Amino acid sequence: MDFDFTPYFNSYEKIRAAAEAAFESIKDAYPDAVKCKLHCDDCCHAVFDLSFIEALYISYHFNREVEESDRLRIVEKANKADRRVYKLKRDAAKAARKGASEERIITEIGKERVACPLLSDEQRCEMYHLRPITCRVYGVPMAIGGKGRTCGLSQFKHGQSYPTVNIDKLNQSLYDLSAQLVRDLESRHVRMAEMLVPISMALLTRYDETYLGIGPEPEPEKPARKRHRRGTR
Repeated sequence: MDFDFTPYFNSYEKIRAAAEAAFESIKDAYPDAVKCKLHCDDCCHAVFDLSFIEALYISYHFNREVEESDRLRIVEKANKADRRVYKLKRDAAKAARKGASEERIITEIGKERVACPLLSDEQRCEMYHLRPITCRVYGVPMAIGGKGRTCGLSQFKHGQSYPTVNIDKLNQSLYDLSAQLVRDLESRHVRMAEMLVPISMALLTRYDETYLGIGPEPEPEKPARKRHRRGTR
């Protein structure tokens, strides 16, 4: 593929750096409340989705930086995790059709634990330097859909006011960047920027020209001609 993703990846890294700076600022102000530490893997079991640009970024580096033998091992874990996440989303969709509120659905999904396929047996992230933004801000107060949320292991006290990472604002920045990329790709899939996927799916997906909708649309395959047997007498 000839398209140069570098400018978009650079813009993504700036958004990521700003989010991480916000985390560090809150951590410095409230060191006793933030309980992130080496081998703590609470965030590695959280269920969340990636924006298009972030999924593409992680897939791109995963396939270029991780050794093939390790990729195969991680992909196997990604398949298992993705099946679990798919079931959770299917159950959430059923609950929504039955009238469950968005707040209740988010709360219930937040209780679920699905190990990230990048989590090693030694409780380390195998792509730590490339981990998603959600992983980088987990552990401090966050605003999601206007509601305050934080890691269950943290010591931020309920009812008190704290500096907060605005996840909705971050998501909007990621969507805007994704939309710009889709336009510049001249993709046939004009709504691809709206796509959200778990990290398991990002690791499993091959973001090639066909997937990205670049170039002329492939011609549909012609149906196979039926072979008629001659009757016997």
